[in-house]
Amino acid sequence: MKDFEQINKGYNHVFQREQLSIGVVIPIENYAQSPIPSMKDHVKRVQLIEQMGFKALWIRDIPFNVPSFGDAGQLYDPFTYLGYLAGQTSAITLGIASIALPLHHPLHVAKSAASIDQLSDGRLILGVASGDRYDEYPAMGIEYEKRGELFRESFSYIRTAQESFPILDSNHFGNLKGHIDVLPKPTAHKIPMLMTGFSRQSLEWNAENTDGWMSYPKNLQHQYFTIKQWRELVAETSDYDKPFMQPLYIDLQENDDFKPQAIPLGFRIGVNYLNDYFNELKAIGVNHVAINLRFNSMKTEKALERLAEKVLPQFHSLNFTTEKKQQYE
Repeated sequence: MKDFEQINKGYNHVFQREQLSIGVVIPIENYAQSPIPSMKDHVKRVQLIEQMGFKALWIRDIPFNVPSFGDAGQLYDPFTYLGYLAGQTSAITLGIASIALPLHHPLHVAKSAASIDQLSDGRLILGVASGDRYDEYPAMGIEYEKRGELFRESFSYIRTAQESFPILDSNHFGNLKGHIDVLPKPTAHKIPMLMTGFSRQSLEWNAENTDGWMSYPKNLQHQYFTIKQWRELVAETSDYDKPFMQPLYIDLQENDDFKPQAIPLGFRIGVNYLNDYFNELKAIGVNHVAINLRFNSMKTEKALERLAEKVLPQFHSLNFTTEKKQQYE
């Protein structure tokens, strides 16, 4: 079996073939009763999850608060915020899940992503998507029906912009003729780009062009066949295997043996059953899980401590010791 490609520090840190790593989605708080989080203690909690040994933090691209969508995310502009967090951390991977490419000029995405990658010493993973909130498109004067085409053009533009004095013809975003350059360049030979869902593309396109796939939680059998099909297509078109990751909403319970109860995109669950579930995900080929605590009823810091003490040691080499915990008390 082929290994994953070695790209930058962030990608290599998070993705290991036949291994499962765990990250956290920002905001790191319960905001189940409102689409808008408080962002209270957000930097302190980011630094806490880094110290605890979570592999990655993940922020999202949500240009507008769309009430029907019901989630305003971390509120801050993703690139501005991630640049700030790069200076507040030193080792954790900085993930974006995901930039809605049709809603941005790809030059700005390419330059912002490479800037954060350089400033963080190679810790960036760039998730990309076509976007799924209809209201944002007319608000920006962009045709919703063209989002698949715009996604492909933008993806190609960003990839090409990482070359020296790039040459590219684009129908919607302008042309690069090789007489001007885009700076800075990423720390590695490219920015790792993972696609979310299908983004109006075929799975064959995804397997051939991206550096990995972010998809949504499914029942284990369905997810197994999804990953199997993906990896078979990757093997046909790539010199490397490519990772698969998914989010998971959890409401962690005091009772470690609390049996799973379904919540949207996740479970109300105890850590023992969570460990069992993560082992099942690892067995079917999931390489990373981004935990979302939006619906978590336990105090946030306590839930993170429990995950760090009872879950991470099963999957990461770094354990969260009492000494480390005292640094944040």
